[in-house]
Amino acid sequence: MKNKSVFILTFLLLSLNLLAQKNKKYMDDNLSTATFGNGCFWCTEAIFQRLKGVEKVIPGYTGGSIKNPSYKEVCNGTTGHAEAIQITYDPKIISYRELLDVFFYTHDPTTLNRQGADAGTQYRSAVFYHDEKQKKDAEIIIAQLEAEKVYDNKIVTEITRFKKFYIAEDYHQNYYNNNKNQGYCRAVINPKLDKFVKKYSAKLK
Repeated sequence: MKNKSVFILTFLLLSLNLLAQKNKKYMDDNLSTATFGNGCFWCTEAIFQRLKGVEKVIPGYTGGSIKNPSYKEVCNGTTGHAEAIQITYDPKIISYRELLDVFFYTHDPTTLNRQGADAGTQYRSAVFYHDEKQKKDAEIIIAQLEAEKVYDNKIVTEITRFKKFYIAEDYHQNYYNNNKNQGYCRAVINPKLDKFVKKYSAKLK
């Protein structure tokens, strides 16, 4: 009787595990990915994490010429990579165009290879599109912003096909939330977050 009970319990646990894996795969299949470069990824991660429909934001490097670049190499500007974020989101809750709207609002897309005091190709404004629809959406929004003369200067955002994303070192992950009292967070990220929250309060988690 004891062996039978153990067998039943094991069977139930295995069944629940298989069901959980199936549900996870179903959820993953219904999520989409966006990849943006818009300045320091400490800032951009903190912003996009707070949007409804965004499941995950990972800081990393993309758009360069070498494999597995380090933060030091990227900061030296020798690899061609941009500091970027990989966003996993639910398109039923938030659309790619809405993400693009936040992208353009929360950084300056008119400064070549610079965001504020952060200068270098690693800080360039860039949309790394995963399919032709994402490319088209980015082109349409840029054309609209230019037509409406939202910025005094021309938009220089790069639109490039996504190739490979390298996850940044562990200490960069969830950086703002773990280091809110750090000087850069208080001086640079907090004002950006305040501006973002005021406009997108209805879209926050």
